[in-house]
Amino acid sequence: MKIVTIDMNSAIPKYKQIVLSVEVAIAENRLQRGDKLPSVNKISLEFSISRDTVLLAYDELKKRGIIYSILGKGYYVKSVEFSFEQRYFLLFDELNSFKEDIYTSFLEAINNKAQIDIFFHHFNANMFKKLVNESNGSYSKYIVMPTNLIEAAAIIKTLPKHDVYVLDQTNSELNDYPSVHQNFVKDMYNALVEAKPLLNKYQKMVLIFPGFREPLGMKIGFEKFCIDYSIPFEISAEFTNREIKDGEVYVIPDDRDLVRVIEQSKAQLLQLGTDFGIISYNETPLKKVVENGITTISTDFKAMGKLLANMILENKKEQIENENRLILRGSL
Repeated sequence: MKIVTIDMNSAIPKYKQIVLSVEVAIAENRLQRGDKLPSVNKISLEFSISRDTVLLAYDELKKRGIIYSILGKGYYVKSVEFSFEQRYFLLFDELNSFKEDIYTSFLEAINNKAQIDIFFHHFNANMFKKLVNESNGSYSKYIVMPTNLIEAAAIIKTLPKHDVYVLDQTNSELNDYPSVHQNFVKDMYNALVEAKPLLNKYQKMVLIFPGFREPLGMKIGFEKFCIDYSIPFEISAEFTNREIKDGEVYVIPDDRDLVRVIEQSKAQLLQLGTDFGIISYNETPLKKVVENGITTISTDFKAMGKLLANMILENKKEQIENENRLILRGSL
């Protein structure tokens, strides 16, 4: 059972990382009153740091009454009653109904066991970097939505590695981090396969994919499905000044484009589900009733928040693909 961890690439001073490691181990019941701590020499040799750095950390813990020393024997846990407030840093991309569901279920599952501070980077790389840098060293856990920002992985790697969790989107550069995420390639592909009997009546599939906020995996899964099943397809960055043609089915990740497509269909007097089709991404209550129901591909956002909270509370390090499903309605 590893008690002390040090991230050599972190901006946090090494002695503070040792202090935090011991505090976290006690808070998570991995250290009990009377347990012996790793020796100064052991930590010094394991992490190639000076004995003075380790002694500085242990001295701080002694001054706070958390540990005590016995000459010639070592250091031991004195108190487990110290005030250690778990503080979680949540960095979301934006606030919408989906992210609100994640946040609410996460809070409910944490059940006041930690202070939660939430921030938003709004898909801005500079803001992402600023918020991560300013939070570094101030929190016991870091939960981050990297989305598809360039250099997000490099920025995340400046945080204490054992305290970082990735949420919603991950990638190969973040494979070493625990996560609860969507597999957008597989989810898109499998949902379209499930919808295939209904898609057979259409002649062409169109993906409206701006590509700024949307995960690239959606596009890859869509292309793979169309190619595998020899279905004519088109990928467009926007839906503007476009006339909907009979027999087209639109796959729409962004709800703003969903509104534009529906407005255009009304202008052309087209019947949704008959003349053309729609598959939207991400379930909302409104999609159950709009235009006799919009077919959606969606993950369970409440489950995502709960899974992440339980993983953190149980100190697990897993990579979980959150469940995704196709919800068939009249738009197809």
